[in-house]
Amino acid sequence: MPTEHISPRYVDLDSWSSAEMIEAMYEGQLAAAAAVRSALKAIASAVDDAVPALQRGGRMIYAGAGTSGRIGVQDGSELLPTYGWPADRLVFVMAGGLGALLQSVEGAEDDEAAGIRAIEDAGITADDVVIGIAASGTTPFTMGVLRAAGDAGAVTIALANNPEAPLLAVARHGIMVETGTEVVAGSTRMKAGTAQKIVLNLLSTTIMVKLGRVYRGMMVHMRASNVKLRRRAERMVSRIVGCPEADAARLLKRSAGDVKVAVLLGFGVTEAQAAEALQRLGGNLRLAIKDSVRGHE
Repeated sequence: MPTEHISPRYVDLDSWSSAEMIEAMYEGQLAAAAAVRSALKAIASAVDDAVPALQRGGRMIYAGAGTSGRIGVQDGSELLPTYGWPADRLVFVMAGGLGALLQSVEGAEDDEAAGIRAIEDAGITADDVVIGIAASGTTPFTMGVLRAAGDAGAVTIALANNPEAPLLAVARHGIMVETGTEVVAGSTRMKAGTAQKIVLNLLSTTIMVKLGRVYRGMMVHMRASNVKLRRRAERMVSRIVGCPEADAARLLKRSAGDVKVAVLLGFGVTEAQAAEALQRLGGNLRLAIKDSVRGHE
């Protein structure tokens, strides 16, 4: 498979200067980013299938082994602080267990049955979205995850970096980003890993936007859990409502740190009205403002 091949371009890599190595690796990173373009339609299709399931209360499940699994965990773990995604609606299925995030568990990726068991243990349903990531596209553990999740009716998404990878065939949505040979043969933490992170960034961010967790380019569904985030929340409320930040801080205190509720309070809506509108409109602030604040927008 291409990710395992030795590239003639890099056969003398170990004899180059540091500057030459870095320039070559940088070129590889740019190529990896460019390769994602061909997958944009597939990413959009996966998003449009995933959003309705998540609107029904489904979970986001990231699955993989080694580097690919770690990249999935990185993407998923960022959904909690950035978009206020509930921790109980996020599942990580890592070959070898979560301990494999820090220390490789040899042979774990070859256990397809373990992937199947992990999905069975998680109680996957048709409302869940399962993302399986494997640069090779052949990892048995991840294949087992996607097969079992598909059998349960879940929205399944496969991400691989080699054409005709069998992983793509076992998922409802196959996203293939052909990154080709690596600077260091087989080191998919380089080009393949970069492309995977870009795809997951696009996938998860678009899902969060479609779920109403972003308004006018701002992460309005986050929870202000520290000083930095409280200041960010104040700036968001101030900008949307058009009030001084001191007033925004008072609105956030009334709303227990909920940016969306604070915004609606700033437009003169009561706490009960704000909560009802957001509940009825799926948490979409844009729709809640139009619905609750006549004449705005």
